[in-house]
Amino acid sequence: MANASTRSDFLQSMTEDGQILKLFDLLPEIAFFLKDLEGTFVALNRKACEYCGVAREQDAIGRSDFDFFPKSRAESFRTDDFAVMESGQPIVNRIEADPHSGNSERMVITNKVPLRNSAGKVIGVVVFSRQVERLSGRTGSADEFAQTIDHLKTNFNNHQSTSQLAEMANMSVSQFERRFRRAFGSSPRQYLLRLRVEAAARLLTFTKRPISGIAKECGFHDHAHFTRSFKKMMNMTPIFFRKKQRGG
Repeated sequence: MANASTRSDFLQSMTEDGQILKLFDLLPEIAFFLKDLEGTFVALNRKACEYCGVAREQDAIGRSDFDFFPKSRAESFRTDDFAVMESGQPIVNRIEADPHSGNSERMVITNKVPLRNSAGKVIGVVVFSRQVERLSGRTGSADEFAQTIDHLKTNFNNHQSTSQLAEMANMSVSQFERRFRRAFGSSPRQYLLRLRVEAAARLLTFTKRPISGIAKECGFHDHAHFTRSFKKMMNMTPIFFRKKQRGG
């Protein structure tokens, strides 16, 4: 049985640094992005190049989301990337509008994972996106929640009961919660909380609004709850997060 040392020796013996990265070109349904600490593209597969509107990976290397996507989308991507790198916590199975089409009716499932070096230090972020329609026909797949997710992304700052969301999806509460968790790996309540924290992170990064106002704007009517939720997800308080985003 191969041990950790054998695995390390095997990987180091590979003759070409980008050999493993090229394997992602064999996954035509998945867009793969590798970004450094500054949010600069270091590697992309063919599907990711398609999203960026370039024919070759070389045409995107050294550039960023701001070179290929509308400013509002690029800011959202950048905030999420930095949050993952700074907190060390991944974003798992989040559904969002297809960045290639810009059409909210076409959705993708996105995962973002911090990339670490041999010393365990975060040196970048890995992004995987897959079109939702490829999952059509499966019970508990993300496509059956497209309307619900679109509603949550638009109304995350308002009270959302599970029973209301279940009714919107034409399911019982128990059925809705079970299928939602199967599709996204979290409960509806946890998903909504992540949307609120991510929205707060964007406002902390790109505005000078007071933190108390940001908390209320993002659906947190108790400042202590906002601070606890933000710290649990981002591994830092809102105050420290804003300070780091400003280079403090």
